[in-house]
Amino acid sequence: MVPSPRFKQVFVLSTAMLTFISFWKAAAVVLCDMGSSAYYAGSIAMNAFGPAAPWYVLAVMLFSGVMLMVYVESCAMFVRGGVYKVVNEALGHFMAKLSVSALLFDYTITGPISSISAGLYVSSLLSNLLPLLHIGWHVPDRVFAVVFAVLVTIYFWRENIKGVEESSDKNMKIMVFVTAVGVVLLGWALYTVWVRGFTLPPFELKFTPESIGWMRHFPVWRTVGLVGIFMAFGHSILAMSGLETLAQVYREVEDPKIQNLKKAALAIFLFSLIYTGGLTFLSSLIIPENLIAGKYSENLLSGLALELQGPYWARLLLQSLVVASGSLMLVGALNTSLVGANGVLNRVAEDGILHDWFRHLHKKYGTTYRMINLIAIAQICVIVLSRGDIYLIGEAYAFGVMWSLVFKTLSLIVLRFNPEMPREWLFPLNIRLGRISLPVGMSAAFVVLLAATLMNLLTKRVATMAGLASTVVFYAIFQISENMNRKKARLYAESEDSDEKMNLRREADITKVVPELTKARRILVPVRNPNNLIHLKSVLETADDDTTDIIVLSAKIAKGLQLERDTDTISEEDRDLFGPVVLMAEKYGKTVKPIFVFSNDPFYSMAQVAQAAGADEIVMGVSGAMGAEVQLERLAMAWGMLKKPDEAPGKPLLARVVWEGRQMTYQLS
Repeated sequence: MVPSPRFKQVFVLSTAMLTFISFWKAAAVVLCDMGSSAYYAGSIAMNAFGPAAPWYVLAVMLFSGVMLMVYVESCAMFVRGGVYKVVNEALGHFMAKLSVSALLFDYTITGPISSISAGLYVSSLLSNLLPLLHIGWHVPDRVFAVVFAVLVTIYFWRENIKGVEESSDKNMKIMVFVTAVGVVLLGWALYTVWVRGFTLPPFELKFTPESIGWMRHFPVWRTVGLVGIFMAFGHSILAMSGLETLAQVYREVEDPKIQNLKKAALAIFLFSLIYTGGLTFLSSLIIPENLIAGKYSENLLSGLALELQGPYWARLLLQSLVVASGSLMLVGALNTSLVGANGVLNRVAEDGILHDWFRHLHKKYGTTYRMINLIAIAQICVIVLSRGDIYLIGEAYAFGVMWSLVFKTLSLIVLRFNPEMPREWLFPLNIRLGRISLPVGMSAAFVVLLAATLMNLLTKRVATMAGLASTVVFYAIFQISENMNRKKARLYAESEDSDEKMNLRREADITKVVPELTKARRILVPVRNPNNLIHLKSVLETADDDTTDIIVLSAKIAKGLQLERDTDTISEEDRDLFGPVVLMAEKYGKTVKPIFVFSNDPFYSMAQVAQAAGADEIVMGVSGAMGAEVQLERLAMAWGMLKKPDEAPGKPLLARVVWEGRQMTYQLS
């Protein structure tokens, strides 16, 4: 007796079900990190080398446009184009581990500098508001900022343990609010300048002993004007921190990816130039120099609001709005640092340079909580040890920012000499030599970046010592983990929760999955060979993501007792099939719903899933073993077996077999 065709369980791979976002939302995610530097970068630069700081902050924001173009080319080469991926491809494993170690130091400092800055802004506002309510306020600003920062870090640590990730919708709302407040602040500041007049900031650099660092031992070099310019540029570079977030969010940008990425980069650049560069410059025109160095040294934009032309109550109201919008952005940057660091650590874990102990999943929430714990504990230690000194943390912050950018840019220059490495967009100013485009423009940007970075090593003692120590610690963790992993027969050891690491969930029946399909049109794409996904590519290129659910089905053949025995888990080979599917979906910015079933007849499983899901179309890849015609015949037979004799004709289904340059179709009813 021939067993009836069936399948027993359904596995749903939720990791691949990304929600793709517009370029506006992508820009908002990046700006919630990068834009937060507007609240402290100007103050730190002014404390380092005096009233000339606004010119250099403005120059850094112009240079951020150059670095954004570097990231656009990087993302055009790799769907997941973060620093580790690019550096590993270009400079090798050793340099990749160094670069990601520096990047993790960046994330470790991002949280403290953002949360402490938010605490300082809130404290300054309370110092103005509470006396009006006849409430005594005796807590020093920095003490309040440290307590505030620790509490906020603990809150977001807990949220990330639960798996509450960043929401592009929430970031968009924050940026709309910040932009509205920024427009009012900018307009009012321009009015104040028009009423009072202004004097442009001087170009003369007045470095403090702390900001000169080890350069005090090289007095001859300090007489060279270009050296001083690069020193000042290096002290201002943290104004463009957060660029790596663009590489992290790129995978979620909707189709067409590169065009939308370029639009997002342009929006980020214009906002940063006007908001960070423009408001820092206006602050120097309006706020007296002694107040910038004293009362408003740690809350520059709050001071700008209070020093505008107009009645005190109106200025106090504007300060409240500035503090509210700034705090939202700054604590958002803290959350981004935790999410980003966890993402980077998970990324390197995929390459086997982080031990499985770190990848252990939380029993209740399924998150990599040990990685989150590591970063959160490091951030709280930085907050406490800094004692709320925003300048001290700012000095250290630049180390991770600059070295990650240096590694990234150098890697892209090296990869230009690999003609086999395709890219959809090139950084401007290139000389074409055969199949190679010599990166003249990017090389010039690299020289500027490297010069400022080397100056930072000599001038920022705290940054150099803390950054090198942190990099060594992270590198040691990676090296030890990698050595331990090499001793294993496989990269990742099998464990009881191996399915959970893939974010797989089991369902007893396909009908449990159908309610998750909410779009008007549905296409079923069966896959079996990761090297034969031309049919999936054709669907991703043409389907409208707003109106179409794309179901990617993998059916493993299992018969008899094997069918009963094997359906509790899936093999590593089966898992590997979904990797190219996920990457291709990310590349085209389309959402797919991958499901996996065990079946004794793959064509019956296609027909059953298509019927249960109400599919409009089945798109198959051609099989070299049987050919397109036989495939359609087998599918038609399976479709007929599902229909009851007295059943009325249902919705017609178009079946297609697609291969290179050709396709064959058949209408099922």
